[in-house]
Amino acid sequence: MKNIVEVKNFQMKFGKKTIIKDLSFDVRAGEIFGLLGANGSGKTTTLRALLGFYTPTGGELLVDGKPYDPENPAVMIGYLPEERGLYRKETVLDNLVYFGELKGLKSPRDWALKYLKRVKLEDKQNEKLEKLSGGQQQKIQLGVTIMNDPKLLILDEPTKGFDPMNRRLLMEIIEELHQKGTAVILITHYMDEVEKLCDRALLLKNGVAEAYGTISEIKKQHKNKSLEQIFIDIYGGENE
Repeated sequence: MKNIVEVKNFQMKFGKKTIIKDLSFDVRAGEIFGLLGANGSGKTTTLRALLGFYTPTGGELLVDGKPYDPENPAVMIGYLPEERGLYRKETVLDNLVYFGELKGLKSPRDWALKYLKRVKLEDKQNEKLEKLSGGQQQKIQLGVTIMNDPKLLILDEPTKGFDPMNRRLLMEIIEELHQKGTAVILITHYMDEVEKLCDRALLLKNGVAEAYGTISEIKKQHKNKSLEQIFIDIYGGENE
């Protein structure tokens, strides 16, 4: 299977501090890939270097065989950051329509209304975004991220602040995109999400890959323990 992402001998230093140490992995087209690790392990640094926000100290980070250029992207990428970046003073519908127009949707209003119904927020379409709960705002941010059918979808803590029902809804949406052939990089602290959704995963600690492979391979390497227990074993009970 073709690789949509290739990270080869990636190193990243900020001043004298080494954040990533000779990291290599790949993400295959159409798979869901878990990028795991405690806060400060290097996950976000890796993603920002992949997306061209950081220049790596060493190694290569490739999207579809070449360094990603945010100014002239050859591959459509959807990135859901942990921090939201919408217009809080505007209405929910106006936010979705505006970003739909920017991304070239033919009927952004129709898309927005259909999406709001899908995530059970159709009654909030005329409310200002700032009036919504954190979880509701996250649903709108997700809509902006997926509206142009990206070939690669990067989700940084997408279910943070969600109750169990909304976590299930979002996982269903991710699986629907997966079935359409979208490759997904999922950052999450919920190991049950990884076990349900991910084909393969990488567990980082201090910028080093401590576990990498299919979920069954990782479990087999660790005496068939659950991913949650493997995470705890690798971090030795450290607080995040």
